[in-house]
Amino acid sequence: MNDNAIMNTYNRLQLSFERGEGSYLFDTDGNRYLDAVGGLAVNVLGHAHPAITRAISEQAGKLLHTSNLYQIGHQQVLASRLTALTGMNSCFFSNSGAEANETAIKTARLYGHGKGITKPGIIVTEGAFHGRTMATLSATGNRKIQAGFEPLVSGFVRAPYNNLEALRHIGQNNPDIVAVLIEPIQGEGGVITCDSEYLQGLRELCTERGWLLMLDEIQTGIGRTGSFLRCQQDDVQPDVVTLAKGLANGVPIGACLVAGQANDVMKPGKHGSTFGGNPLACAAALAVLDTLEAEDIIPNAQARGEQIMSSLQDRLGSCELVRDIRGRGLMIGIQLSIDCGNLVAEAIAKGVLINVTAGNVVRLLPPLVLTEQQASQIVDVVSELVLALASDNKAA
Repeated sequence: MNDNAIMNTYNRLQLSFERGEGSYLFDTDGNRYLDAVGGLAVNVLGHAHPAITRAISEQAGKLLHTSNLYQIGHQQVLASRLTALTGMNSCFFSNSGAEANETAIKTARLYGHGKGITKPGIIVTEGAFHGRTMATLSATGNRKIQAGFEPLVSGFVRAPYNNLEALRHIGQNNPDIVAVLIEPIQGEGGVITCDSEYLQGLRELCTERGWLLMLDEIQTGIGRTGSFLRCQQDDVQPDVVTLAKGLANGVPIGACLVAGQANDVMKPGKHGSTFGGNPLACAAALAVLDTLEAEDIIPNAQARGEQIMSSLQDRLGSCELVRDIRGRGLMIGIQLSIDCGNLVAEAIAKGVLINVTAGNVVRLLPPLVLTEQQASQIVDVVSELVLALASDNKAA
């Protein structure tokens, strides 16, 4: 076997899993780990959920792919379900979150050209992450990710996050702006939350200016933050919203939903995808939606999130190393005052999988089927590791 056969794009951990069950993963030596990463917010129903297994198996025995040259029944049903859940009008299916965001960006540009703007601009924010294609990479607010891929795609105007006044200023000085693209919670940026007033003010500003409000809910959507979309908690209706990650519990799929003035922008021939919305992916996604409803899972995400946040505050609120504990539902970040990437390996040794993003933020994204006991175990392990790190740092 050629150990160098895989392109060197990841700093992978020396850990490989062969099976999963619910909120647990089992490595090739049979060791069990409580999964607080969830495939980076993908495995909303955990691992090997019987409803997903059944849907994939049954569909694989019937039909995998035909292409979008033809009607796809599961795709139409899924689009109808998603538009009903989100209040949007129509949906385009792709294979990933980055592709869904590409669709949003192309929609905004077409919208701008339709208004006679030859160089339409899209406001994006500092600290954002929207993907790794050239356009989404350019929209992302992280120079480390962008470095070496210049020239970047033009047409993006950067603004500070959670700062409505900055967007008003940009609008007053740039008549070519046509849309705003933001994450309601910045995941890769460190689980940075925004105020409800910010989202509501964005909706008002976009309506006033004739801009498209485009929300990247790829990480926050599908119930992770305690509602199907994060923006629904503030009664904010976007013009464009993107979904992926948890939509099919691990089967690749992305979705860009549009409404209002964005609804009729795309026309035949303007966009497409060979694999997007194929029968297998849509069958898996429908099984996810069915299960979320049948097992009343989204309220559990809210309850377990509140449990974890409250317990972390009790255990770590007075720790001098902890700068903030934040998040919504089961999207939680513990920001430390020093880098803490070493905690990932230390947590693995204790049987829990965690993630560190932005260098100093422990990010927790467990499956939405997490139990009360499992939530307590995550709190115990993370608190123990952070307190030990604080003690070592103080001694040094």
